[in-house]
Amino acid sequence: MHILVLQHARCEHPGSFRRFLREDGHSWTAVELDEGEQLPPLDGFDALWVLGGPMDVWEEDKHPWLVHEKAFIREAVQERGMPFLGLCLGHQLLAEALGGKCGRSATPEIGVLDVRLTEAGLESVFLDGLPEVFKCLQWHSAEVSRMPDGARCLATTSECAVQAMQWGPRAHSVQFHFEVEEDTVSNWAAIPEYAAALRSALGPEGESDMAAACKAEMSGFLRHAERVYINWLQTAAQTGADPN
Repeated sequence: MHILVLQHARCEHPGSFRRFLREDGHSWTAVELDEGEQLPPLDGFDALWVLGGPMDVWEEDKHPWLVHEKAFIREAVQERGMPFLGLCLGHQLLAEALGGKCGRSATPEIGVLDVRLTEAGLESVFLDGLPEVFKCLQWHSAEVSRMPDGARCLATTSECAVQAMQWGPRAHSVQFHFEVEEDTVSNWAAIPEYAAALRSALGPEGESDMAAACKAEMSGFLRHAERVYINWLQTAAQTGADPN
């Protein structure tokens, strides 16, 4: 496969998924939208991944390219039926591109926290093999407040109802992060918006506390990332009606 990856901060890349793609012989092209790079034609790509970023989906006046990105996602997913993976901001952009709604979180989720699979999540191909409750990295202050028509919620928490979402057989997204690596926290903490949220939630030692929590869970993060990557490839091969 050749995957188009939309990025919104240079250090917020596919993370641990890069190794899995490389080992399997898949290739990917990154477009850095926050730096003014242009969206390419979808022809020639087999799938679309949309990653996280410090901006909010509604900040279209500040980041006009968000308007074009949402239309681009809608074309890829709704019109072309391309396999899709969205992480954090990419999860929210998928929701809005398909007619859902996002807003500020009543309680931001920042830290290594538990996520619980819903009944639909337990039955899904995308999250197959994951425990019903598992730990993941959360770093968000916005959330999907209304899913688009036809979407299913695959995972949830008490503070954020829509933690994972499926639309059709081949579009999947998560609010949290599977792609964590050893340097993820230090890299993301260099982004001013992320650093401020981290200090607000966890105090002046937030970066070191978050790094330590991630280090303690790193083997689980990598195991879950690889499983979800394999599952996503299975969903990418599906056609027609949703098998679930």
